[in-house]
Amino acid sequence: MEWTGARYADKPTVEVHTWIAAPPTQVWTLVADIELMPRLSAELQSVEWLDGASSPALGARFIGRSKHESFGEWATTSHIVECEPPRVFAWAVEDPEHPTAVWRFTLEPQDGGTLLREWMQMGPARSGLSFAIDRMPEKEQKIVFVRMREFEANMTVTLEEIKKLAERSRTSGEASL
Repeated sequence: MEWTGARYADKPTVEVHTWIAAPPTQVWTLVADIELMPRLSAELQSVEWLDGASSPALGARFIGRSKHESFGEWATTSHIVECEPPRVFAWAVEDPEHPTAVWRFTLEPQDGGTLLREWMQMGPARSGLSFAIDRMPEKEQKIVFVRMREFEANMTVTLEEIKKLAERSRTSGEASL
């Protein structure tokens, strides 16, 4: 990720992608399994469906609990804002109309496998990062840049793990994890 000088109000984004030797329907099973995600992330500790939901659907909600060395521990409620199996899965954090972040997976068939992208947008609503910016406003651009680089690194690991799981499942003939 190159320096952009972005501020929080710019709603900065980051995207990573990988090609997976498995069909989109198989990759979708992993991407849409929110309860798998904490196993793939150093920051996300746990997730739990709310309101009796047990699988992704437009409007469904889940709570995520996270931990970060600099920010401590926190929980957020996410709202699924796009759910088109096996193509798009996205959620907005906190208020879907004015989120603290938006996360999206897109899957597209490519060369007999799947091109998987993970994208996120910071803001526009205030988040935990806003408190760090409040304390050091003169360092806002650096704070945003460092956090976006962390997201990029973590997202890269997540996609690598999804790729391993999908390809292992495909070669061993397993239907699930």
